[in-house]
Amino acid sequence: MARRRVVITGIGVVSALGRDAREFWQALVEGRPGIGPITLIDMSPMRFQNGAQARSFNPAEHFQQKEMDFLDRFAQFAVVAAREAVRDSGIEWTSELRERSAIVTGSCVGGKSSEDEGFQNLYLLHKPRVNPLTIARTMANAGASCISMETGICGPTYTISTACSSANHALGQAFWMVRDGMVELAVTGGSEAPFSLGHLKAWEAMRVVAPDTCRPFSKDRRGMILGEGGAMLVLEPLEAAQARGARIHAEIVGFGMSSDAHHLTQPSVEGPARAIRAALADGGLAPEQIGYINAHGTATLANDPTEVAAIRAALGAHAERLAISSTKSMHGHALGAAGAIEGVATALALREGVLPPTANFTTPDPLCDLDVVPNQARRGEVECALSNSFAFGGLNAVLAFRRWEG
Repeated sequence: MARRRVVITGIGVVSALGRDAREFWQALVEGRPGIGPITLIDMSPMRFQNGAQARSFNPAEHFQQKEMDFLDRFAQFAVVAAREAVRDSGIEWTSELRERSAIVTGSCVGGKSSEDEGFQNLYLLHKPRVNPLTIARTMANAGASCISMETGICGPTYTISTACSSANHALGQAFWMVRDGMVELAVTGGSEAPFSLGHLKAWEAMRVVAPDTCRPFSKDRRGMILGEGGAMLVLEPLEAAQARGARIHAEIVGFGMSSDAHHLTQPSVEGPARAIRAALADGGLAPEQIGYINAHGTATLANDPTEVAAIRAALGAHAERLAISSTKSMHGHALGAAGAIEGVATALALREGVLPPTANFTTPDPLCDLDVVPNQARRGEVECALSNSFAFGGLNAVLAFRRWEG
């Protein structure tokens, strides 16, 4: 079968920037970070206090108590985002379509809150029994499985865990499955809920979390800010979307991935550059067609200049003429969900002709000397955009999007 064009017809987001895609986009355009004190747990034992918490998310608005008993917060994010995306797509399910659809999600850590609760009960409180739903709540595929049960999708359904590239790997594989005719539709994205004491103490030990806020590409950046949330997209062949009169947000045209084969935590230049080049080649794009990059942009000392160098290595002189920004400055680093949240941001930037800013920007860093769209969104209708995800373990995944002009 010939390769098919693949378009995004549905989007859904739950994040620190709001309860849905509309609130998410409004905050991005306003350059309004969702970063503040974490209130989900007692943070007094921690050296840092801030995170990008989904404060407006109330699970009781979306689930019955029995459902909440089965679902960890990360899976709740996945299901709620998928509901919005499917509703936004306007898809009408048939038995045949359910059999020919896929669900591919990404999650880096799964149900950490439920796991932490179980270990506290066992080791701290010396309770001899653990909640019998602990396994169901902690398994990383819980979100994908629940989306399947809600929608009736019974085609390929699975979850990818590649640290901070999880969601981009999920999106990319779903894109390839639709493009190559393996499935007729895909619900894909990622979700994460990392705010549990044990997990946050592990991040504290790495000394990469900022004590205040996230300042990507700024000379005075002090590290990343962890975030939570989920985002899902509905992908379809262009012809099917047009035949049913669906609204098209953007087109996905390419996907590239690579491994640094270098170090578990220290980034390299060549690995990310190789993934960028692979995404361009997969989409048949020239560097000059890229007008915007939603950067990985974690605001750590090591990531930001390495990513800038990788962009220069992959795109050459054209890197000087494009805009990049890190929306993690607003919604935080949502780990395995980051690529999905940023994929939605990239698609909406193309649809609306507005480039979201790098918020909290202060002092330029000579090592990060590209146009980082500091602090204020900018009008800019670009043809194509990239969304970068570079993970611990040296695993890189890059998606290429094209503006839809229907």
